[in-house]
Amino acid sequence: MNDQPTLWDDTEQLLSAWRLWQVAQGLSHRTYEERENTMRHLFTYTGATPRTLSAFHIIVYCGREDLSTVSRWSYHTTIRAFCAWMLKTKVRGDDPTDETPRPKRPRAKPRAIPFGVVRDIYAKANRARTRAYILLAVLQGMRIHEIAKIRGEDIDLERGTITITGKGGATELVPLHREVRALADEMPKHGYWFPAYTVEGCVGRKAVYAAVKGTMQRAGHPTLKPHQLRHAYGTELLACGANTRVVQGLMRHVDISTTELYTDVLWESKVTALGALRLAA
Repeated sequence: MNDQPTLWDDTEQLLSAWRLWQVAQGLSHRTYEERENTMRHLFTYTGATPRTLSAFHIIVYCGREDLSTVSRWSYHTTIRAFCAWMLKTKVRGDDPTDETPRPKRPRAKPRAIPFGVVRDIYAKANRARTRAYILLAVLQGMRIHEIAKIRGEDIDLERGTITITGKGGATELVPLHREVRALADEMPKHGYWFPAYTVEGCVGRKAVYAAVKGTMQRAGHPTLKPHQLRHAYGTELLACGANTRVVQGLMRHVDISTTELYTDVLWESKVTALGALRLAA
């Protein structure tokens, strides 16, 4: 019997090793899970393996006409990360992405929801847990996965702060909104605010997403997505007069240019500013 691993076995071993590398980097479970899914699909779609992957395979995969600009950039970024890891760990002596075009990163704009619509959605929430999800998203700017794992220990009522662990495990301390403070009085002081119903640990991010998405649909907004509540948070802060640096801190953006994207959606403010210009005496 041949004890040598098949090409697919070798692929599995390399993907597992790459996952351990990413865990050691401190990347989130969501990040390395999505990256791994992308690489698996690449290998299935092209018939390549990590050791036979070529520039041609990558171009075929990223050059599909059905891909959006965002997907094309995202997939190529993941493939570059995997190839860089193979080069660094001496799995291969070359990086096939060096011979491929690099898609431009799209300048995505936030898709904010007017606060009037947010209030309609909140009114349609038929469970206290779902209402809490919405409050945390739109009054603290929390992402879905951040909401899922919030704990009583993250709230300091005496100081009026909330500790949020976000992308890549980055932890930030931000002021506690008064309505979230009132919510905290009703929630557990220790452990997860939203424990899972059937297993140990917190509720999954998919469950949070489904609950908020379902509420949006009942409110008559089926095309909206839960993450847009965070966009509404950032846009409303700017509309209320907060400067960009303050909003950057409240949204926990590493780069100020990300926050500046939110200024692009303040159409009414642009109209008002333009209307203030006078040439005639």
